[in-house]
Amino acid sequence: MNYPFLENHTKSPWNKGRLIGQKQPLKLKEIWAIRVRLQLQKNPRNLALFNLAIDSKLRACDLVKLKVCDISHGYEILQRATILQQKTCSPVQFEITANTRESLVDWIKFKELSINDYLFPSRAKLSEHIGTRQYARIVEEWISQIGLNKADYGTHTMRRTKASLIYRRTKNLRAVQLLLGHTKLESTVRYLGIEVDDAIEMAELTES
Repeated sequence: MNYPFLENHTKSPWNKGRLIGQKQPLKLKEIWAIRVRLQLQKNPRNLALFNLAIDSKLRACDLVKLKVCDISHGYEILQRATILQQKTCSPVQFEITANTRESLVDWIKFKELSINDYLFPSRAKLSEHIGTRQYARIVEEWISQIGLNKADYGTHTMRRTKASLIYRRTKNLRAVQLLLGHTKLESTVRYLGIEVDDAIEMAELTES
């Protein structure tokens, strides 16, 4: 039975008119392009956020909820940190490189954060830390500033970037699986889009 009176009241799909698909990771030159811009802008929060997002490979929901004590021992930034993932309730470990540690120290000192404070506090009164939507808007700004199409990138770009670079360098799927905190290797394969990437790489080698 048709109900014509419902036709004009049907909600449009949330993704109508949007480009849907796996978000692209950043290339090394793009990482440095964003990093240099943030350094020139003298934006200690966003520089620390960008560097830690790349290093940690954390989902947005985990990244925004980090506290100073999660990435430090006292006030010394750890070289390796471990957190419990919100989605899987399983621990994941990540390294914090020297550049990232330096930017985190600068940010913590600038904001005068205490050991139990959220690492990236919100300016809004309704939240103690920045939200995932705010983080997504910040990522969009980074992408737009270096001339990339923001529809192709997002918060998962930050999670995928270092994992993709490590896989391309080592071809070690198991290592990447552990770094991303995936429970199944198949999830890592899909997440990296390995079959497509490898096919393109083979085609490029054939052409050269």
